[in-house]
Amino acid sequence: MVLVSWARVNPFLAFLIVSITAGLLLGIPLDKVTTSVQKGLGDTLGTITIIICLGAMLGKLVADSGAAQKIAEVLVNLFGVKYIQWALVVVGFIVGIPLFYNTGFVLMVPLIFSVVYKYKLPAVYIGLPMLAALSVTHGFLPPHPSPSALVLIFHANMGKTLIYGIILAIPAIILAGPLFARTLKKIPSTPLATFRAEELPPEKLPGSANSFLTALLPVILLMGTTLYLNTDHTQGNTHKLIAFIGDTPIVMLISLIVATYTLGLKQGKTMKYLGTIYGDAVKDISLILLIIAGSGAFKQVLTDSGINNSISSLLQSFNLQPLVLGWIIAAVIRISLGSATVAGLTAAGILSSMVMHDPSINPNLMVLSIGAGSLAFSHVNDGGFWLFKEYFNLSITDTIRSWSVMESIVSVVGLAGVLILNQVV
Repeated sequence: MVLVSWARVNPFLAFLIVSITAGLLLGIPLDKVTTSVQKGLGDTLGTITIIICLGAMLGKLVADSGAAQKIAEVLVNLFGVKYIQWALVVVGFIVGIPLFYNTGFVLMVPLIFSVVYKYKLPAVYIGLPMLAALSVTHGFLPPHPSPSALVLIFHANMGKTLIYGIILAIPAIILAGPLFARTLKKIPSTPLATFRAEELPPEKLPGSANSFLTALLPVILLMGTTLYLNTDHTQGNTHKLIAFIGDTPIVMLISLIVATYTLGLKQGKTMKYLGTIYGDAVKDISLILLIIAGSGAFKQVLTDSGINNSISSLLQSFNLQPLVLGWIIAAVIRISLGSATVAGLTAAGILSSMVMHDPSINPNLMVLSIGAGSLAFSHVNDGGFWLFKEYFNLSITDTIRSWSVMESIVSVVGLAGVLILNQVV
C-alpha cells in the first residue's frame, strides 16, 4: 500500500518487490522464492486470463455495436431514470448467480457505463450497487466455487444454503448497494475509455431481443448447463458434453463467436473491423491482468510461508461463538491474502472438525458466515479491488472509500443476518 499510494510505484512492480521481500523475510528458501512468485502469477492468470480477455472483447463489442445502449434504453423506459440504479441491481443479482465474479464484472461494466454516459449520472453511484450484487452472489450463493466447496466440506444442504443465502443477500445488497452509494455521488470518476462507445442513432441500434440475448448469452448458457448437471447424474457422454459446454472459458468463447455474428457480421461489420475491436479490448485490460497476477504472487508467497496458518491458529484459540469465529478467521485471511475463495476454504479447513462434532452448529449457516467473512475489506492485494479501480479510473483513496467499504458492509451485514437466522432456524 505504501509503495503504490505514497511512492507511486506501478502496482505490478510493487507486488513483485513485496512478494520477493516477504518471501525472504518469512523464511522461504532462496531457491524457492521465485518459484513461489511464478506459481502465484501462473495460477492466477491461468484461472482468469481467458475469462477476462474474452469478456473484455464481448464487452467492447456490446458497447460499440450499440447493444449496451439499447439495453440501457429499454431498462430506463421500464424503470425510469429515477429507478435505473435498482434495475441494474436486479440485473446484477440475476447475472451474478451463475457467473463467476470476474466474468460478471467484465460483462456488466459496458452496461453500467452506457447508462452513465447516456444519462450523465455519477459512475460510482450507478455502478457500485450492481457490483455489490455480483459480489454478494459470489461470496454467499452456490454454484460459486467457495460456497459450493464449503457446502461439501461441512456436509451442509445445498438447497437450504441457497435459500438462506438469498435471504441474507437481499438486505446486504440493499444496504451496501443503493443506500451506501448515496454517499458516493461526488466521487470523481472517468471510466475506462474502451467501454465508452459513441451514442448511435436509433436506426443503427440492434434490436432489443438481439441485444439482451447476446449480452446475456453467457448467463443463459451457464444457468442452463448448471440446471442440467444438477438433475442429470448419469456421468454419461451427454453429461460430459454439457459439463464441457458449461465450463466458463468455453461459455465465453461460444458467446463471443455468437456475438461476432449477431452484433458484428449481421450488422454489416467486417471481420477486420471486429478484429480491431478485439485487439483494442485486450490492450486496455493488459495492465489489469498484470496487477491481478501480482496480487496472486503475493498471496502465494504468504500461503507457502505458512503465515496464513499461523494467523488462523491464533484466532482459533480464542473462545468465541463458532459462527463468529468462522467469520473472523475468514475475514483475517481475506484481508491478509486478498482471495475470497482461499479465505473461505482455509477457514473451512480449520473449523470443519469443530462443525462435524458439534451438532449445535448449523452447517448451512457456517457456510454463509465464512462466506460473509471472506468478503471483508477488499484492498490492494485483491484482484477485484484493481478491476474496480482501473475500470472506473479511480484513485486508491476513492477506491477504498467506495469499493472496500462496500465489501465490508456486505460482510458485516452477512454476519448479522447469520446470527439472526441462527436464532430462528
